Amino acid sequence: MATVRERLRPQRKETRHQIIAGLSFGFWSGLLGPKYEELWRDCLHRAFPNSSGKRKQVAVAVERVRKFRNRLAHHDSTDNVDIPFELRQIFDLAAYIDTDAARWLKRCSGLMTVYAQRPVTIDDTVIVAAKQAWPQYESCAAYVCQSGRAFRPIERVAFYADREVKLDVPAVLHRRDNVEWSSEEAARLGASDDRFDRKIAKVIETSDATWTDGRYQVFLLTGPGHPDHRQLRATLPHHGTGRGSAFVQRQRYVSLHSLENAATTADL
Repeated sequence: MATVRERLRPQRKETRHQIIAGLSFGFWSGLLGPKYEELWRDCLHRAFPNSSGKRKQVAVAVERVRKFRNRLAHHDSTDNVDIPFELRQIFDLAAYIDTDAARWLKRCSGLMTVYAQRPVTIDDTVIVAAKQAWPQYESCAAYVCQSGRAFRPIERVAFYADREVKLDVPAVLHRRDNVEWSSEEAARLGASDDRFDRKIAKVIETSDATWTDGRYQVFLLTGPGHPDHRQLRATLPHHGTGRGSAFVQRQRYVSLHSLENAATTADL
């Protein structure tokens, strides 16, 4: 702030509004750092009435938006940037301050209209039939299927159940085939030093009667809150009718980009 005031003083523009306008995004991000915890508790938390009230949550959100803003300001490539995800972070941060302002920003933004025209051909996501798989994912952030089932190289899994593609599109953290499904194997894996072993042990322990003794293939997936996790703006309903009209019988491949821009399964 002192640097800004020194720059403005010779121009006789050292006013409150000019000082605030002259501060960098980094200043505001830094103001939410741990050394200002007392300031946050005393008064700064009131600037974000719709947040959890935790300084760290707001600090992380502001820093995330700052990095994205800097990338755009420096004309850096966005080829590998998940634009819809970054846009949602901006709206979420705005909502911490004022929900009406966040809604106004969404109405004004034309970014998704432009983004929908972005050419993408990589089918990086598998959509699986998920009558049983969706409840299992919700309970233990995993997808289990028969051993030896073939999949193309994919980065994400989406779930089709209840005649819709569900909101969550988790990233694949780990994939393992030929897993023995027994209490003995769960105990062995649970005692391992490998975190994926321990996670698979929990999946076995929490699985219902659908998964009897045998061998299965396991995908360990992200959950909400993980930095690689993605959620759609809304579920994608499937309006097909008649026998054999289900959108997914077993599995099908799409791009995350197409999922994020679809309104129904017909758009896929």
